[in-house]
Amino acid sequence: MLNTFRIVALLEGVSYLLLMAAAIYKRLPSGDDVYVKLLGMPHGLLFVAYIALAFLLKPEQQWSSKDFSIILLASILPFGTFYVDKKYLKS
Repeated sequence: MLNTFRIVALLEGVSYLLLMAAAIYKRLPSGDDVYVKLLGMPHGLLFVAYIALAFLLKPEQQWSSKDFSIILLASILPFGTFYVDKKYLKS
């Protein structure tokens, strides 16, 4: 399940960056939010999967409350999931 979490974390991070890029470079200048709508749903599903898997892995990985808080906070920060992968998930 840890490998699944690593994949979801990577995909969630990439989808977040793509969503932010679409919002900044496509939506703001022209007001066209097609890309935001297109990328929003997959990102939302990956975000929920990331959070759910984090809760499922917490007892198995024996993360402290501080580490678990950082892992959850990383899901809303740009590049946060990449940090989590490097610091907490790679063995």
